[in-house]
Formats: sequence, C-alpha cells, structure tokens
Amino acid sequence: MAGAACLRLSGDWTLAHHGALAQQLQTLQPPLPAECQIDCSELGALDTAGASLLQQLLGSERLQQLSQDSSALTPERRALLAAVARAMQATAAQAAAPAGSAIGDLLEQAGRAMQGFWRHGVGLSGFIGLTLETGLRLLPRPRRWRLTAFAAQLESTGLDALPIVALLTFLVGAVVAFLGATVLSTFGASLYTVHLVAFAFLRELGVLLAAILVAGRTASAFAAQIGSMRANEEIDALRVMGLDPVELLVLPRVLALLFALPILGLVAMASGVAGGMLVCALQLDISPAMFLSVIEQQIGLRHFVVGLSKAPVFAFLIAVIGCLEGFKVAGSAQSVGEHTTSAVVQSIFVVIVVDAVAALFFMEMGW
Repeated sequence: MAGAACLRLSGDWTLAHHGALAQQLQTLQPPLPAECQIDCSELGALDTAGASLLQQLLGSERLQQLSQDSSALTPERRALLAAVARAMQATAAQAAAPAGSAIGDLLEQAGRAMQGFWRHGVGLSGFIGLTLETGLRLLPRPRRWRLTAFAAQLESTGLDALPIVALLTFLVGAVVAFLGATVLSTFGASLYTVHLVAFAFLRELGVLLAAILVAGRTASAFAAQIGSMRANEEIDALRVMGLDPVELLVLPRVLALLFALPILGLVAMASGVAGGMLVCALQLDISPAMFLSVIEQQIGLRHFVVGLSKAPVFAFLIAVIGCLEGFKVAGSAQSVGEHTTSAVVQSIFVVIVVDAVAALFFMEMGW
C-alpha cells in the first residue's frame, strides 16, 4: 500500500488462504477510505470466500463499483463480485430492518389474511362463472355430454355414500330424540319430542349432515383426483390435444353431485326420523304409528321443501371448491395433500355459512 493511495491485490483469494488473508486484513483496518485506489492486475484465483473478504475490505458499494470499472478483471470475476456485493447488501438491509411491534405484526397478519381471503373469493367466483359458462355452452349439444363419466361419478358420490350417511344420521336422530325426551319429560311434554326430531331433520340437520359428509368424502376425492392429474401433467396433455379440462373433469363431477346430494339429503332425513322414532318407541312409549301420525298432522310440508331446497346449492359449492383446489396443485405430493385438506375445510366452512344465512332468510320470510 503506497502512500495510502493504492492497494495492490495479488495472490490467490480463495478458501484455502482465507485464514491468512483475514489476518492481513485486520492490519488494514477495513473499510478502506474512498480515495484509496485498487489494483487487481496481479490478482490470482478468486472464489466466493475471497470475494466476501474483499467486501469486508472495501464495502458493498466499492465492491460493486470495482466489479463494473476494473478492466483487469474477467467477466466471470466481475459477475462474482457483483453477486457477492448484492447478497451482502440484502443481508445488511434485513439486519438493519427495525423490529416490529406486537400490534403491528398482528395487524400485518390480519391484512395478509384478508388479502388471501379476497384473492380466494375472486378466484372461486371466476371458476364458478367458468363452470356455468361451459355448462350452458354444452347444454344444446347432447353429443358432447359425458354420460359415462357422469354415471361413474354418480355412483361414486351418491350410491357409495348412502350407507355412511344413513348410519350417521340414524344415530344423530336417536341422540336428538334422547336429549329431547330427557328435557321435555320433566315438563310433561314428551310428545313434543316428535316435533323436535321432525323439525330438526326435515328442515336443518338432514341435508346439513349429508352435505358435511359429502364435503369430507367427495370434495377431498375431487381435489386429490384432479390434483394428481395436474401433478402428472395429464391436464396439460388434455390441453395440448385440444380438449377442455373443465368440460371433461369438472362438469361430470358437478352434475353428479347435483343429483346425488338431494337423494342423500332425503335418505338422511328419513334415517334421522327413523332414529328418533326408535328412541321414542323405546323410551317414551310413543308407537311408530303415533309418531308418523303426529308428523303427518302437525308438521307442514314446507319444512321438508325448505330443507331439501338447500341441497343443490350445497352440492354445487362443494363440487366447485373440490375441483378448483385440484387445479391449484403445484405438482408435488405435498401440494396434493395441502390442497386436498384445503378443499375439505373450505367446503365444510361454506356449507355451514350458507346454511346459517339460509336459515336466517327463511325465518325472516316466515317460511
């Protein structure tokens, strides 16, 4: 270093010489002043370890300038120095970032969650529109209807789900009737257990329980099936062949669930009422004939219609959410699992929210 005006770099600045070079740098008291010139004409080998030592000696800005101005460096070494300078600048900026407060972090997380919820809502709305547009476009073209795929999906989503739906709703009906009998018998109103079971299953629980079971069983299947196809690039192959994945994969599943869920809801209503009727016969000495007579005479048909009218809405939302999450799969097994779980959670959440809104609406309308 001549007259504190020029620093000549020589030898190999590599990992093998890192310890000796670091000791020499301590005597120079880095960073060097701005007026000090750098001579790289005798510089030997250079790697990232040596470049990091140069950054400590010169600073990130001087190292960036050296990578741009020095004519003694090859293009490869200039690129290496520039990359090290940018990386060290980014690290220094992260280290210098002020620590956020707890309230600020909480508000930030809430804002990110709201942004994600908004983006998901927009994406779901767009996919619903795309599905409806494809269905209306194919409606006047019977030759393009996928009846075989529709029948296969109808068997998978409807027929195969009948046993579990019937068993679960039967047991829930028995539990509801038992609770009603326990409470109402203390007031001498055991007969109203029939009304409780009938109102609960015809209006709310029958279709709701069936929809929740379908959301856990069918939405996950749709997401996993389409997600696996996306991971294996089968959907890309369909597009290359000029085929529409929405027409081939989404519409048969949506239509099959639109037919299957009302049937499952009807089975759930009948099973729940049957479970309540069994408990009433065993605990309250209310015969099945009397049970059915009370339902026929005092429970209006509108309750059955109101309950069953929600089934197509639930079916459409569950099918669309399951298919959309399948199309979001990024291409790995982990992504398939994450989006399958997301499809189940979203479907159950949407079903419960829509059911609550519908209950408030029907109550205000007096139906």
